[in-house]
Amino acid sequence: MNFKERVLQVIAEVCEDDVVKENHDLDIFEEGLIDSFATVELLVQFQEQLDINVPITEFDRDTWNTPNAIVDRLNELK
Repeated sequence: MNFKERVLQVIAEVCEDDVVKENHDLDIFEEGLIDSFATVELLVQFQEQLDINVPITEFDRDTWNTPNAIVDRLNELK
């Protein structure tokens, strides 16, 4: 499994919806797939499963709102 697939898997697990694996430009916040509690869980899972620490201060819903955007940002942090 490549990096992007691993990230998409984590997002799908936290969102409890595989739609993010098919639609990489889906706004997960606007679609109601993730809320503030799930956001924290997402960051924890990135740390645990991908060994990438994302400080909550670095997380902005406007730049972390789609699976593609999340993959891009994590690529910068790894």
